[in-house]
Amino acid sequence: MNCVPNRSDVRAKNVVATSQPLAAQAGLQAIKAGGNAIDAAIAAAATLVVVEPTGNGLGSDAFAIVHHKGELLGWNGSGKSPRAWQYDSYSKYEQMPINGWEAVTIPGAVRLWKDLSTHYGKLDFQDLLKTAISYAENGFLVSDKISQAWSESHKRFSEYHEISRVFFPNGRAPRPGELFRNPDLANSLKDISSTNTDSFYSGELARKIVSHAKSDGAYIDASDLSDHSSLQVKPLGIKFRDVELFELPPNGQGIAALIAMGILEQIEDFPKLNSLQSIHLQIEAMKLGFSAVDQYLADPEYMNIEINSLLESSVLKKHARRISYEKCQDISYDIPVGKGTVYLSTADEQGNMVSFIQSNYMGFGSGIVIPETGISMQNRGCGFSLKKGHPNQVDGGKRPRHTILPAFAKKEGKPFLSFGVMGGRMQPQGHVQVLLRIVEYKQSPQEALDAPRWCVLEDGRVALEGGFSNAHVEGLTALGHKLVLDQPTSLFGGGQVVMKHGDGYVAGSDSRKDGCALGC
Repeated sequence: MNCVPNRSDVRAKNVVATSQPLAAQAGLQAIKAGGNAIDAAIAAAATLVVVEPTGNGLGSDAFAIVHHKGELLGWNGSGKSPRAWQYDSYSKYEQMPINGWEAVTIPGAVRLWKDLSTHYGKLDFQDLLKTAISYAENGFLVSDKISQAWSESHKRFSEYHEISRVFFPNGRAPRPGELFRNPDLANSLKDISSTNTDSFYSGELARKIVSHAKSDGAYIDASDLSDHSSLQVKPLGIKFRDVELFELPPNGQGIAALIAMGILEQIEDFPKLNSLQSIHLQIEAMKLGFSAVDQYLADPEYMNIEINSLLESSVLKKHARRISYEKCQDISYDIPVGKGTVYLSTADEQGNMVSFIQSNYMGFGSGIVIPETGISMQNRGCGFSLKKGHPNQVDGGKRPRHTILPAFAKKEGKPFLSFGVMGGRMQPQGHVQVLLRIVEYKQSPQEALDAPRWCVLEDGRVALEGGFSNAHVEGLTALGHKLVLDQPTSLFGGGQVVMKHGDGYVAGSDSRKDGCALGC
């Protein structure tokens, strides 16, 4: 298996790693202007809305893990479904809609920007959006892989006028290197900046969102927006060797990664890197993590189990005993797809670190773009379940099950890693693979990101990225794994890693994306 990194790690006292270079520069500029890692994260996130609209927008949700002044804090910036939604309205569907207003939940990213700035930032909030506004107003040159993802979304939204007008102005996606402007989005960012985000939830932008929803017969009303708030939450942790992995509690799927790592911790003779047994055990542990998520995960207000009970040592040991070294398990579970997400990580010389993720879910989200605003609305509502009685059953006033999750790790009780891997179902299993490579196999952030990945699919099959040997393919097949080869690189996500090292940091950015890590 080839594990040679495709680029060098970045070493610096201050670092920013994102999935698009212009956003990474925006974050670093915030630090150079006297800001901290939190300011950098907000500036980068706002810029990503403009330069990577295939993965996020002003209509996104977001989550963050922040290390600030010695404390590790979590933030859930996901929104609820409109209160007027009812389960019976969805009974005509065999699966949750992915397009249109029936998939739209209240966006939480913009409010989370404000909350992070208020609680931890050093710069004025208005200054953090200036770069994003400039790129939206004056244009930017579209990068290669984002152009490809943009093009892949075109057919899905051919019937939606406003998204076609704003994002496909020539009847197609912009090509690599082509200048793209979004003046409507620039005006919305200016409005968000001048009102300290209030316009989005209770002002002019909120009125435009509600007006468009009503004109289309949708159910979002003014109170759905004005009542939205971010949740400050305590990250959940699990020990693996001398490291503790932290994920956010539900409604996100980070618990799947924690369960998998907790199971592997119970295996005393865990094999060495790249061995057939190591890959097999990781896959089997991940299946058990997904099975638990499928059964229990929902808005925490509706869950029928105490989430920490899934991480008890006795439960994890029981799971570990279920895993056979001789054959794979036949476990049923449902895991969400989708790959439209951006992840970024920042760190500064004061010791602040931010793990941040933001997403419209599937590409441009629901296909709904609010006229005259450039606001693309997420389709997170399709994360609900149609199974009556399931804690994640679709209904009004609930947060749906979420795919996106930032991660963090401490080593011997001290900040060690701020990291994440984008891509729907790939995210928790990407966390497991990247963490193991760094902790257990002593790889650098860039090595860990660039190494080939496996991906457990929703039907129990396992996709293998190019780079695995014939011996791995033959061995996994002999163990009963149904393998899928020759899958597109986009299936395996893309990530960023910032690792504390000595007096500074070592950072890497996934070569599967257009992004980079920068430092100063």
